[in-house]
Amino acid sequence: MPSPPERASSLSPASFDLEEAPTFEDIRSEPVSRRQTNIDLARVESLRLTHRSTVGSSAGPAPREEWLPFGDGKDYPPLLPDPEKYVVGFIGVDDPMHPQNWSMSKKVLLSVILAYITFTASFASAIFSSAIGAIAEKFSISIEVATLGVTLYVLGFSAGPTIWAPASELIGRRWPITIGMIGYSIFTIGTATAKDTQTLFITRFFAGLFAASPFAIVPAAFADMYNNSQRGIAIAMFAMAVFVGPFASPFTGGFITMSYLGWRWTMYISAIMGFFGVVLLIFFYKETYAPVVLMEKAAMLRRQTHNWGIHAKQDEVELDLNDLITNNFSRPIRMLLTEPIVFLITIYMSFIYGILYALLGAYPVVFQRTHRMNLGVGGLPFIGLILGEFAGGVYSLIGAKYYAHKLHNNNDIPIPEWRLPPAIVGGIAFTIGLFWYGWTGWTRSIHWMAPTASGVFTGFGIYVIFLQCFNYLIDSYLQFAASVFAANTILRSAVGAGFPLFSRQLFTNLGVQWAGTLLGCLALIMIPIPLAFIKLGPRLRRRSRFAPSPVVFEEKSEAKNAKMRQREGKLRASKFTYLNGFSASARFFWISLTIPPRR
Repeated sequence: MPSPPERASSLSPASFDLEEAPTFEDIRSEPVSRRQTNIDLARVESLRLTHRSTVGSSAGPAPREEWLPFGDGKDYPPLLPDPEKYVVGFIGVDDPMHPQNWSMSKKVLLSVILAYITFTASFASAIFSSAIGAIAEKFSISIEVATLGVTLYVLGFSAGPTIWAPASELIGRRWPITIGMIGYSIFTIGTATAKDTQTLFITRFFAGLFAASPFAIVPAAFADMYNNSQRGIAIAMFAMAVFVGPFASPFTGGFITMSYLGWRWTMYISAIMGFFGVVLLIFFYKETYAPVVLMEKAAMLRRQTHNWGIHAKQDEVELDLNDLITNNFSRPIRMLLTEPIVFLITIYMSFIYGILYALLGAYPVVFQRTHRMNLGVGGLPFIGLILGEFAGGVYSLIGAKYYAHKLHNNNDIPIPEWRLPPAIVGGIAFTIGLFWYGWTGWTRSIHWMAPTASGVFTGFGIYVIFLQCFNYLIDSYLQFAASVFAANTILRSAVGAGFPLFSRQLFTNLGVQWAGTLLGCLALIMIPIPLAFIKLGPRLRRRSRFAPSPVVFEEKSEAKNAKMRQREGKLRASKFTYLNGFSASARFFWISLTIPPRR
């Protein structure tokens, strides 16, 4: 074991070894080297925040004059000789207690539970839209006012992560997400039994606030369990749950509202789904956050050895209001405002998310008003969007094989920008879908299948863009996954909450064709965002105070893989033209079909 000065210098950026990179535990305990830059120091501090100061500061000894009496006439016992020896850890990279080393069957079970509760939360966000007409009639309010039931729920998504993300980094993922689903289910029951609009809207907001827990925590839980080669498939499942839910609820809610059950049962069914998720979480879900897993290990060792000094680093954290606000409530906002990657990717994802909820108002204009379908049948064209998302899922799984191949050839060192080429394909498909919908849905003389088919392109684009951007954020800010997604969810949900308020008027007053053209042009403008980060991403992460990956990893791995990139064709992101972007994306798609998966 090298001496402390030697170990400190081994963390210098110039001396990183690709084959024997230091672990986060090594970095966390290192003294500061004079050769480290300010950014390197900030990275080390960021890692310390993750392990020791998530919602507070490590507990230090109080002055002796402030000590409480020991009691029973006893004097204070001697201090532990070396407290660091009593701190538990994992026994190595293959420790079976570490979530990434669990059996695949266990990971799949937990992933299915997480995907289900995410689907439930997103399903409830849009099922209200199918009952807006009945609610407006029941409470004698306008359609615009009734739409607040959707807006306030999604606005709750925006506020929730400031609570659930830091909670998940203090006490783990399991209990915050369980409490969130309990609160969601209770407030959804409140919506179903509401006797006035005040109760209706207040309960919808708080249902969304609690339902935000899966959106803030589930991606971080997947990052806990899966390594770089597996995480893409897990996040694909999460993205499918996020987007299939809102598109599955309009026709489900439409048929329920039309039946003898009435609109209140749209909420009762959502609550039942939530309570079922609570049962799954309580009886089958296991904690995945490594620092809290070590807390459980320490508690078990204390019971077995009766040595009450054994503890985990997370046990040393004291809840401090100032640190709570500084390190957690403000961290997502700080990352959103100071990290260009987080900001621009979140802007793109927010626009996609806003379009998702805008379609809840746009589809009834075309299919119920123009084509004169009833409430239930008029929701069936959303199946086109769902089919597009499944097509995006298949495309993403093919791309995951290509990504695993590149990762293997790069010594399992991930380059975040590898996630972005599919987002270019998704951006093109998304733009085509919006133009297609606008110019085939404006008149009854065009068959209703034409605008329905446009949903395949739109759904494909929504899914692929969302998925690849999520993976890019995780790979770029792995140790702060919960905070990054809190920042992402705050802005994305705020934008998504606003779109339903004007989407119906937009498509009515501008006309379906020109409203579709406007949104299509905005989508076209945003296609260069992933192109820009393919070129500029490594430079921005090098300057980041939150990105934990040393840039030397990228530089050395780039040199090792020059021949492989020459064979596969490197995306020339410096030429910011749609022609080059499309060509590179086509090469990506072809390679993903021809390169066999790693065995």
